[in-house]
Amino acid sequence: MARSGSKVWLVLIAVPALLVAAAIAFLAWRQSVPRVRAEVAPVPRFIGLKTPLTVQLAATRGGVASAEIRLVQGQGHVVVASPSFPGGGNAQRLELTVDGKGLGLREGAATLEVRARDGFWRPLRVDDRAVLSVPVTLDFTPPAVEVLAHTQYLAQGGGGLVAFRVKGGASRVGVNVGGLFLPAYAAGPPESGVLAALIALPWDFPTSSAVTVVAQDEAGNAASRPVPAEIKPRRFPAGNVELKEEFLARKLPELLPDRAAVPPAQYAEAFLVVNRDQRRVAEQMKHQLATRTQPKPLWEGAFVQPRNTQVFSNFAETRAYKYGGKDIDTQVHMGYDLASLKQSPVPAANSGTVVFAGPLTIYGNAVVLDHGLGLQTLYAHLSSLGVKDGDAVKKGQELGRTGSTGLAVGDHLHYEVLIHGISVTPLEWWDGKWIRDHIGKPLREASIPMLQSDQPAADAPAAAAPATPRRRRSR
Repeated sequence: MARSGSKVWLVLIAVPALLVAAAIAFLAWRQSVPRVRAEVAPVPRFIGLKTPLTVQLAATRGGVASAEIRLVQGQGHVVVASPSFPGGGNAQRLELTVDGKGLGLREGAATLEVRARDGFWRPLRVDDRAVLSVPVTLDFTPPAVEVLAHTQYLAQGGGGLVAFRVKGGASRVGVNVGGLFLPAYAAGPPESGVLAALIALPWDFPTSSAVTVVAQDEAGNAASRPVPAEIKPRRFPAGNVELKEEFLARKLPELLPDRAAVPPAQYAEAFLVVNRDQRRVAEQMKHQLATRTQPKPLWEGAFVQPRNTQVFSNFAETRAYKYGGKDIDTQVHMGYDLASLKQSPVPAANSGTVVFAGPLTIYGNAVVLDHGLGLQTLYAHLSSLGVKDGDAVKKGQELGRTGSTGLAVGDHLHYEVLIHGISVTPLEWWDGKWIRDHIGKPLREASIPMLQSDQPAADAPAAAAPATPRRRRSR
């Protein structure tokens, strides 16, 4: 009887103890489940007048219930946002723009805090603690911008230059041309804040649109000043291109991405893949190559046109492509086509560095030469290449030989001038006087000795007078 009674007492003691231990373990597990995690991307260093923030919240269990974004300064804080998430998903994304000055805080050091709560029950709540703290600097003062000198007269499809000074520090400076951002480059000692930027107006740039100098600091504070230049309209030609079956049968397999043979019934459809899609790829490549420019001029004097060449297709010529008696596409030709003898030498229009040499979709074998400050020239449809990526070349040095690679009907050179990847008319850069008046003059007025020379004597004696472009309606 005594032994049986001991077993009963053991059971009566052990079972509750096990239940208590299980309860403690369960509560401990509940308490140990990680709280909401927070990330801010990108991590801000500054908070300015209008600073965008993206906060990612992730809950392990129970879903994200609410959050609070604070700016803490000294002993006080300001709540920037306090959203709730009734749906309770485990992942939430919060996008907001912080008006730093409107919160009543002063410039200087502060801390960005993120507090968040999930829907998971715990014995002890510890939600009144930051799950993320980021040190930031409050900066509400935009940079100061002063336009020093600029090209007085701009034209559609043309170029120019503006020199300006930025004070107060800026991480992004340049020129806004109808929504296109053209970067500027330092044109003096860092402490001077003087910069210069080449301007490019697309061929269809509205003459009523503004050209402005813009500067933005790391806090997102921005300032702008107009460039009070007169913008002149230009008229550009139009022409037709008759597509022949023989030409398409030869070219389409070369230019299509899969390089497959095309049945005649699909010639028109395949041509559109080349003329639209591959042309778009080439345009994107030109803008990518523009980022590889040098922050100083590499050119000197007027750009040269190859000797004994004749312009037979013009810049910004709108081309209607016809096949089988029907218009199947319309594109704009962004350079000059220069004709001479077959496989003629192609000279570098000016000194620079090769940033591309190889096949370039519709352009065939091509060379892109960087002349600094975002100014580049493109040479296309070459039969052979005489340079490679990274080569430094002098004005007049042979880059290769003309040919008919790419979407070319016959042997010729397709030549483009690009400013930050935007095609502009080569006529301006073939003209030494235009360069002196539109590029050199604003540099002189701003006392910027950036160009080695803009005098007539600097022009290469081998340069032939530019051929007068002729309008050609069909090829």
